[in-house]
Amino acid sequence: MAIHVLTAPGLGSSGPQHWQTLWEQIIPGSKRIEQTSWDAPVCAAWVAHIEREVAAAGPRVVIVAHSLACIAVAHWAAQTKRPIAGALLVAPPDAERPGFPPEAQGFTPIPNKLLPFKSIVVASTNDEYCSLDRATYFATTWGSRFVNLGAKGHINALSNLGEWPEGLQYLRELLPAGVKL
Repeated sequence: MAIHVLTAPGLGSSGPQHWQTLWEQIIPGSKRIEQTSWDAPVCAAWVAHIEREVAAAGPRVVIVAHSLACIAVAHWAAQTKRPIAGALLVAPPDAERPGFPPEAQGFTPIPNKLLPFKSIVVASTNDEYCSLDRATYFATTWGSRFVNLGAKGHINALSNLGEWPEGLQYLRELLPAGVKL
């Protein structure tokens, strides 16, 4: 089966009630980008894993990143030569803010150049890891469409989104022609 959706969880990975995990169970042709360390992430290692999985999946893939994986995707995009169809970047954290978890190494400075693929940044008005202004800044500098989801916290399992049908609609916007969910 062709891989059309690569999920990329953030710090700590995505647990059983997280919308990413639920999507992996309902979307044929989806696969999680596994990382060597979910709890002490090193950006270069995360980028290498993204590169490996994109190479295997091919150019018609969409990456669905959550939290710290959004920043890893931005770093990957700044150095890869591999094309993809797009990226859904949900709840990017501000890794440059004071108090950011110190176990996350090498994610700063956050790239601030246009992504070479179609992208959507989805953010919340009350995300403890990133202000709405900063998320808007990321979307602008990355050339992404911006979606304000309202007060949904960090847009994770605690947000009680379930399979998050609205997010699936954003994903559909990024899929290449002929690919259906």
